[in-house]
Amino acid sequence: MTLRDTLGGYKDRLKHRWMYRKGGSFPSFKPSLKIGNLGRFFKGGAARKTGISVLVFLFLYYVVGGLWINDIEDDPNFRPAAEDVVPGGSHAVAMTAALIQREVNDKRWTSNDPWFVPSAFLDNMPNYQQGVVSALARFSFELTDQLGRTRGSSQADPDLQSASGLLQYAGDVWVWDPSVSLMPRASSEAQYREARNALLKYNVRLAAGEAVFERRGDNLMATLDRIALDIGSSSAVLDQAVVENSGSFIDTSADDHFYNVKGQLYAYYLLLDALGKDFDTLITERELNTAWEQMLDSMLKAAMLSPMVVVNGAPDAQIQPSHLASQGFYLLRARTQLREITNILLK
Repeated sequence: MTLRDTLGGYKDRLKHRWMYRKGGSFPSFKPSLKIGNLGRFFKGGAARKTGISVLVFLFLYYVVGGLWINDIEDDPNFRPAAEDVVPGGSHAVAMTAALIQREVNDKRWTSNDPWFVPSAFLDNMPNYQQGVVSALARFSFELTDQLGRTRGSSQADPDLQSASGLLQYAGDVWVWDPSVSLMPRASSEAQYREARNALLKYNVRLAAGEAVFERRGDNLMATLDRIALDIGSSSAVLDQAVVENSGSFIDTSADDHFYNVKGQLYAYYLLLDALGKDFDTLITERELNTAWEQMLDSMLKAAMLSPMVVVNGAPDAQIQPSHLASQGFYLLRARTQLREITNILLK
């Protein structure tokens, strides 16, 4: 028997053994089936990789991007830029314009960010910015109604009137909202920028002697009374939050109230500090320097509270703190000192 016959017989035995195990004919080779399985394998792996990549991207975009944008600036030594300060103008007006510049132009205005912007899921910074602008809006109204006119019967300054109206604009308005209109509209930051321009125009006119800034005691008293009423309203918000939700294990609204009031008190601290420079002669004449400094100190302490996590514990809790109650204490102390100053001005 030749070698060829031996190999042929061995091949036949293997063939019959395979057929016996499979119970049928010799299987045909189907490369398309194997290639299809391989394709599905790689297709499934690619889908998983794509899904993981999307999740990583969303994490980096929203979480890291949001943290990058998040910036609650409460520098008590903040001062207007040199170009915003006009010799002969009002320090308080310059501070108002500077705060708008910082929160709207230098930083991102986050209160009206749509869902596709990383900062859309922030809540502390938007509430803080809204608090700052709410104080500026109230002060701009007092500028128009009290400080920027000679008497109540005199004409309101057009630039101050424009700025006051623009700062009353809601802070959560984006350029397009299909639920309201299919047409674009003015965004919050666009309105606030116009308000800033109007304030700067007023200050230039004031320095040139073409506008009025009354430094009388009754004007200052009326302005301080309105500010005291405004922060008194904020104390009621804090009180309601403490009464209704204090002691809760998780209170998701506590930080919203806290940072909104923090922004308001921070802005009022800077405005009142600047207003003290505008009325320095009157404050010295009425011997209000000490009372004024004490009021500013209480306002600053309330504005500088900055816990890592805002907790709305019961006021008498042994372990769980009550940051809203602490903030409310300094707020009411500053309000009481404002009332003391207005009582002295009244005499």
